[in-house]
Amino acid sequence: MEETSISLRPPTNGNLVTILSIDGGGIRGIVPATILSFLESELQKLDGKDARLADYFDVIAGTSTGGLLTAMLTNPNEKNRPMFAAKDIKDFYLENGPKIFPQDSCPLAPFTKMMKTLTRPRYDGKYLHSLVREKLRDTRLHQTLTHVVIPTFDIKCLQPTIFSTYQVKNKPSIDALLSDICIATSAAPTYLPPHYFKTIDHSGAVREFNLIDGGVAANNPTLVAVSEVTEDISRRSPDFFPIKPMDYGPTGGYTAHEAANWGIIGWLMSGGSTPLVNVFTQASADMVDLHLSVVFQALHSRNSYLRIQDDRLSGLVSSVDIATKKNMNDLIKVGERLLKKPVSSVNLDTGTLEPLNRETNEEALKRFAKLLSEEKKLRLAQSPHERAHFANPPAPSAA
Repeated sequence: MEETSISLRPPTNGNLVTILSIDGGGIRGIVPATILSFLESELQKLDGKDARLADYFDVIAGTSTGGLLTAMLTNPNEKNRPMFAAKDIKDFYLENGPKIFPQDSCPLAPFTKMMKTLTRPRYDGKYLHSLVREKLRDTRLHQTLTHVVIPTFDIKCLQPTIFSTYQVKNKPSIDALLSDICIATSAAPTYLPPHYFKTIDHSGAVREFNLIDGGVAANNPTLVAVSEVTEDISRRSPDFFPIKPMDYGPTGGYTAHEAANWGIIGWLMSGGSTPLVNVFTQASADMVDLHLSVVFQALHSRNSYLRIQDDRLSGLVSSVDIATKKNMNDLIKVGERLLKKPVSSVNLDTGTLEPLNRETNEEALKRFAKLLSEEKKLRLAQSPHERAHFANPPAPSAA
């Protein structure tokens, strides 16, 4: 059966604004890929095997490896459908992870990694760059199948650069190749080199970018996505309903004792990971989750916000670049176990995740799948085009 392009109707024709947000984490992208594969399979049970996540979300946001997932889910193929189904992304990581993050089996590998990190990035990124360019080809930001928001950080300007399809019309200079955006948001300090590129807008103006991993600014890009949607609403876009007080639509660490004697080398390398990078990306993600938890609790809308994460990862599965076959399979198991765990929310006093009720993440995703399916059907039914079609059916053709 040939795939057809069925774009999501604007929120004015429905009741919700739907947002999907994917954190960064290097090879740990296997975990959200496992979760998203389950969600897409539930949507396919409801709406057919051609259903894709991009058909249901007004905006998909992603940072670092989450930015790569965002691009894979929204990059159009020759039939103007998503190039990747969610179920294919795990295999993408399993096949390419060891080439993006080549592993050294030498007993001295941890020491070699540490010494290399002192003078240059751990990986040259050449394979990742060629792979991303091959898969995303010449797609530009404005061509994604639904709105996307991908944070990066410009080290020359010392400020975040947000690549948002909502902003392309007013800021044509950000209409970059999707491949350049993905390479940039994945350029984690000490792991991969910063990415330089430039764009030329329709007036001939040149803009240069000197970018690193968006996790520096927003490892959890949910709040950035919400801000982009809110700003679009404030501009009174015809695609959105007026905003009002209402329901919104949808780790293991280090002890002070361990870190007491760390100098530069200790903060850059401990137990095979990079504590400094882990700390600032985790802090960024947790602050966003904390803010959003407050908002949704204040609006009595907890059921409209679902965050799935494992904040107790430790050992190899907590690393962003251990791409051995065993560790990648262990990350798949982490995702599968997360599906069976109860839905959790941040305790505003302790900052830890605590179960909300007996509902599991798997059950919550099934509930969200039904909600997304119903919202899509509602928008389709209330679309002016569809109403006109129903009111004026085409005349039957002569036999």
